[in-house]
Amino acid sequence: MKIIHSIQELRKELYMRRFDKERISFVPTMGNLHEGHISLIHKAAEKGDCVVASIFVNPLQFGANEDLESYPRTPEQDEAQLLATGCVDFLFRPRVEEIYPVGQENHTVVEVPNISDVYCGASRPGHFRGVATIVCKLLNIVQPDFAIFGRKDYQQLMVIEKMVEDLCLPVKVIGADTARAKDGLALSSRNGYLTSDERQCAPALYKALQEAKEVILSGQADFKGIQARANHALEQAGFKPDYFDICNAKTLEPALRSDQELVILAAAYLGKARLIDNIVISLTPAEEE
Repeated sequence: MKIIHSIQELRKELYMRRFDKERISFVPTMGNLHEGHISLIHKAAEKGDCVVASIFVNPLQFGANEDLESYPRTPEQDEAQLLATGCVDFLFRPRVEEIYPVGQENHTVVEVPNISDVYCGASRPGHFRGVATIVCKLLNIVQPDFAIFGRKDYQQLMVIEKMVEDLCLPVKVIGADTARAKDGLALSSRNGYLTSDERQCAPALYKALQEAKEVILSGQADFKGIQARANHALEQAGFKPDYFDICNAKTLEPALRSDQELVILAAAYLGKARLIDNIVISLTPAEEE
């Protein structure tokens, strides 16, 4: 694994790989890696001949009162984990000045309309503008054949897919299943903010999603009632709910009774941590063989 800090050097290395007809897979991260990230690396290795990972804590996607300065950074452990996979050819670790040479305030930004403004976008104004901008930049720097993202960040994945489609970027975006702890908690770098007591409560978020899914699969379609009961259950478990919404899985619009493909998006605060999760529901009858 070769560690690279400059755009020019990475492009030079990848030019040679393309010359050799290698397919390039890319996994962008913000570091503080866990098993979920490593599962993305293995997925990338399945798809491509050359695997590129990046670690960059993107200041453009953090709001004024968010945790940019305190966001966990574990560079030595991250490098060791990536090296241990035996899959990563290049680790791109640029400085902020390399990515935003004229400063963030004077930098062109990428805005994905509508789906960026709801749920996490409403709670964190400007967040998805920062995400879309850095992902677009990284995809243009790496120019991969495949880019791998986790489905835990369902709305983020949809923002990226729409950006790639709208801007005609020549990359296939692949969503990978959410990696979870044995008790169901979705793996996240922000889980490190949880105290030991909060960590014991945290699986209640996924439990609420599972229970809501079962109710919907049983035939109930009182979505507002289901959402209200879930929010109450989360409050009882010690959470401060941000949102718990049943949506059309393709558009993220509030779900209608006629919708067949649904996703429940949830975000809630538990102490200092803001946890997000989701669960997908298909109401389409399975075809008989």
